Amino acid sequence: MTTGDDVRAATARIAGRVRRTPVLRDGAALFKLEYLQHTGSFKARGMLNRVLAAAQRGALPPAGIIAASGGNAGLAAAYAAREVGVPAEVFVPVTAPPVKVAKLGKLGARVVQTGAEYAEAYAAAVVQAEATGALFCHAYDDPDMVAGNGSAGLELLEQLPDGFDTVLVAVGGGGLVAGVAAALHGHARVVAVEPQGCATLASALAAGAPVDVPVSGVAADSLGARRIGRIGYEVAVRTRVSSVLVSDEAIVDARRRLWQDYRIVVEHGAATAQAALTGGAYVPAAGERVVVLLCGANTDPADLG
Repeated sequence: MTTGDDVRAATARIAGRVRRTPVLRDGAALFKLEYLQHTGSFKARGMLNRVLAAAQRGALPPAGIIAASGGNAGLAAAYAAREVGVPAEVFVPVTAPPVKVAKLGKLGARVVQTGAEYAEAYAAAVVQAEATGALFCHAYDDPDMVAGNGSAGLELLEQLPDGFDTVLVAVGGGGLVAGVAAALHGHARVVAVEPQGCATLASALAAGAPVDVPVSGVAADSLGARRIGRIGYEVAVRTRVSSVLVSDEAIVDARRRLWQDYRIVVEHGAATAQAALTGGAYVPAAGERVVVLLCGANTDPADLG
């Protein structure tokens, strides 16, 4: 299981290769602007750690890496592969946003579009990795990925030395929430925020184990895993992560308000975390200091007006 020690080791490994993303303070509002990370999402942290750790172990083959993704993990895979000089092949569902598919090509990845949702692209990617000998890089349920993602949490501790109480984190497969929860365990609570249309963690916590869930809604391109990852579930249970659910309407409204109030442009998956506050699913206690982690910005801003 991923621990704070794993996160600290990952943070040292990827140092100088990822951006230290800023924290925006506006009155009581605190935002971790992780959408400013390389490739436009937090995924660059975990994927770089996955690839660099494999290289250190002598387990990075000449065939390069293969990943399945709704878009963001694929972008991170292409970026990480380019950083270390190996090929990348990325499998995405046919529903992946064109803006993400176009970026994959620009980063030099071979893109294969298959299946209607992430789970189908994932199955095809696993078969291809076995056939070619390439390193399969799971988008979220991998210890190196989770530990690298957690480096964002360690940054928060450094950036807010006067402390904070809670971090709101959008959840799909659980790779980000697990890393942040491991990094902040004993320092601050982590609350998972999930779309009602793909509530992987809430369903797992209710069932006592990861279970398959239906996948739908405006944030499904980035949060549309069919079930929470094993690591995400185990870390959430150990660190007592709770989950709140938000509607598509609340997500759309939060995304629009982030643009109108702060000129912040994020994808629906990232706006999910903010929707917990603006939609009332999470109501902070008096004096509670809440950080909203805005995790990705690979979106078409044309509909923001």
